[in-house]
Amino acid sequence: MKLIGVVFGHIPEGLSVPVYPFSRLRLIKVMLPRVKHLIQSTLKASKSMPQHLKDTPVWCRRMTEQIKKVKTKEELLSLWKDELQPYNSKAWWGLMAGGAKAVLAMTLNKKLEKLVDTEDANTLLSNLRGGSELASLGPVVGISKIIKGEMSREEYLMQYGHRGPHEFELSIPDPAEDANWLERQIEEFEKSNSDVEELLKKQHIQYEDAWKRFQERFPNKVKWFEKQIEKASEGARLREAARSEFVRVFRVIRAFALKTGELTGIGANVFFLYIDEVQDLLSGDDSAVKHIPVRRENYEKYKALPPFPSIIRGRFNPFQWEKDSNKRMDYYDSSMPVVIESDSEKLKGFAGAAGRVEGFVRILTKPEESEMLQPGEILVATTTNVGWTPLFPRAAAVITDVGAPLSHAAIVARELGIPAVVGCGNATIRLKTGDRVLVDGGQGTVHILVKN
Repeated sequence: MKLIGVVFGHIPEGLSVPVYPFSRLRLIKVMLPRVKHLIQSTLKASKSMPQHLKDTPVWCRRMTEQIKKVKTKEELLSLWKDELQPYNSKAWWGLMAGGAKAVLAMTLNKKLEKLVDTEDANTLLSNLRGGSELASLGPVVGISKIIKGEMSREEYLMQYGHRGPHEFELSIPDPAEDANWLERQIEEFEKSNSDVEELLKKQHIQYEDAWKRFQERFPNKVKWFEKQIEKASEGARLREAARSEFVRVFRVIRAFALKTGELTGIGANVFFLYIDEVQDLLSGDDSAVKHIPVRRENYEKYKALPPFPSIIRGRFNPFQWEKDSNKRMDYYDSSMPVVIESDSEKLKGFAGAAGRVEGFVRILTKPEESEMLQPGEILVATTTNVGWTPLFPRAAAVITDVGAPLSHAAIVARELGIPAVVGCGNATIRLKTGDRVLVDGGQGTVHILVKN
């Protein structure tokens, strides 16, 4: 439960994980070989990680070009089985190994909170990039480099063109597929007068101040912290790099799917098929195609709903939940009533990134609405991912419904020195664009000062 809380956000009192009625012996028989396989595969992926990260961009470019040249369904199916599927499996284990590295920062954060206050603990973990760069910061730092003439547009798209807000929805194009996407990002960045380098410098000063306080209070723990933060930083960089390269590999499947649609004549409808049905289709069995109209109808129906809670316990009817004005966006438990905060002028979440700031709220449902965010406004969203990163330098602070200390919003905000409160539960419901609030990122609270 503690691990779930750190990853997904606050776990309410009384919420429990349902226990399946497996016998102890049966569970051990089933799980032991799988746990052994998990550990062995993760260790293998961890050892080969440096080479994997180096090889992947080259492999992805080669495969994408090879897919374009395929002329027959048989040739494409063979490419899937021989190249695409095995490498995706390899990338998946790399992602798992990278995710395991997050435990280092998680453990260090818990230890620091026993020594210093939450604000200083967060600040001491705000320099995980060290002398290098976190992959999730790359898209925004890269735009700054383009403007300063330190990076070409071609280099940027090669390095970050696969990253975006919809990385795991293959039916949606990569940012790099839109010829005008990067120019729009640069234009919005220039209009906002954002200075990423200045933000990073300011954050580093805050880190140095917190580090000095730590040295003065705990001189006997200085060497311990230096070793721990070095491990945590390396782990964070590997985790971010592994995720970025996994996305790069995964997005190659989009090229494979589009080629399948082209060769079979079903076009973009291919995205309504499961992968085994795609393989059957390439083998000449088109029986699954008849399900596409109903699947499309369901897709459109569910697409109109807001993002579901990260944690769902019990039977969940999304259409009933969507109509509930008291719903939470972070969790749902069919066996428990929704608890409404007694203090209606205050929201409580995780201390994501230290700092206090007052400002006007701007609620965005998706990063494509980025032009609505004015410099100095407080960004409020259900959750964020790397596709939201270019918006962060424009925001005075960030508030999310869903999130935890190691979520994307918290990590990026800490690195840029932007106050953040994550995992508030229902900030997008309780707040409205134009509300004036006080964000206290060190304490994890949002005070509503003036309702719009």
